[in-house]
Amino acid sequence: MSIALGVFGFVKTQIKALLSQRDLILLVLLSVSVLLSAWTGGAEYNSLPAVGLLIGSFYGSALGATVVGLVAVLSALETSFDWLELLPTVASSLVGAVMSGRLRSREELALLGGGIALIQGLTYLILNSATGLVWYSLLGVAAWHSLLGLSWSIVALGISPYLEHLFDLVTPIRLAELANHNRPMLKRLALEAPGTFQHTLLVATLAEAAARTLNCNVELVRAGTLYHDIGKLHDPLSFIENQMGGPNKHDALNDPWKSAEIIKKHVTEGLVLARKCRLPKAIQAFIPEHQGTLIIAYFYHQAQKTPGDKPVQESDFRYAGPVPQSRETGIVMLADACEASLRSLKDVSPEIALSTIKKIFKARWQDEQLVDSGLTRAEVSQIANIFLEVWQQFNHQRIRYPSSTQPVSQTA
Repeated sequence: MSIALGVFGFVKTQIKALLSQRDLILLVLLSVSVLLSAWTGGAEYNSLPAVGLLIGSFYGSALGATVVGLVAVLSALETSFDWLELLPTVASSLVGAVMSGRLRSREELALLGGGIALIQGLTYLILNSATGLVWYSLLGVAAWHSLLGLSWSIVALGISPYLEHLFDLVTPIRLAELANHNRPMLKRLALEAPGTFQHTLLVATLAEAAARTLNCNVELVRAGTLYHDIGKLHDPLSFIENQMGGPNKHDALNDPWKSAEIIKKHVTEGLVLARKCRLPKAIQAFIPEHQGTLIIAYFYHQAQKTPGDKPVQESDFRYAGPVPQSRETGIVMLADACEASLRSLKDVSPEIALSTIKKIFKARWQDEQLVDSGLTRAEVSQIANIFLEVWQQFNHQRIRYPSSTQPVSQTA
């Protein structure tokens, strides 16, 4: 057991897997389920295929294959099973663990379940072809092994959504489902705050490009960005992107302190909405961390110009934080800061655009907003160049049509 724990710890360190106490509890429970099913039903009835499929999809191929291999060895030692009985299950489980970590939909996992069944049956057939069994008897047992592999795959598919919610897991599959624009919260954002929704899509484009280049969790960045501003639903017209040229509510309010409170409220209200729609904590983190402890500069400067004896305290105009705690949320903070500025740049040189981006980044860095994110100066500079490339893609030159061009005939 101590050797198995050592191997597990070594692999976890090598792949830099960050496992919480809750994750370790889940891994122990899944591993114990294999031993219990093996003790009660026999080698061919153990739940290893389901465990391989689940751990691979939850924590990646490397960790999934490691746990399957270690549990298989422990299972054989503890139960004294014949390896010829256990190997078909081990082979199919290893394939399931390795492949499931690369899949991005439950449909693909269902197809993998069929592959697991086929591999389990074929492995049994190959290993026992020289035992002298009658061919039709051998085929029958091989088919039974295939059916067992398929059954465990169905079990894994059935319980995976419940485990994801119970243990607050952010698997690629769950993140892809959360990023679906037909999710109720995202549909509501598109309908009630269309300007914010468009802003969100542009921020996501910038952030995904940077996350992909820096080998961050792209699926997490995509989903987190889509939900980072849902708190603006509490009062969409208080945010300029939703006013569509209409009157600005803050002009009528004429109170920088109250305006700042309204703006800051999109973070607290966003967390309330995130909990209501049961978003994972990793997604919820994008809501406060994309603003960090930034100062709401416009209303802070307005307050300084407001006549009267009311003291102007910087803390009244800063978000509560925390500052970004991961590279992913740090990237989204930078993308969110640059989106409006980049969108407003028309007919300017790439040098001017890059200068604008670097000026924004410098302000965030000097304000110590990225101190806990794990992003280095070199990576921040790299992100600036990536944002410039995305801006150039959106601002490519178009053909100028002459004003005298006749409209295309619609009779064709």
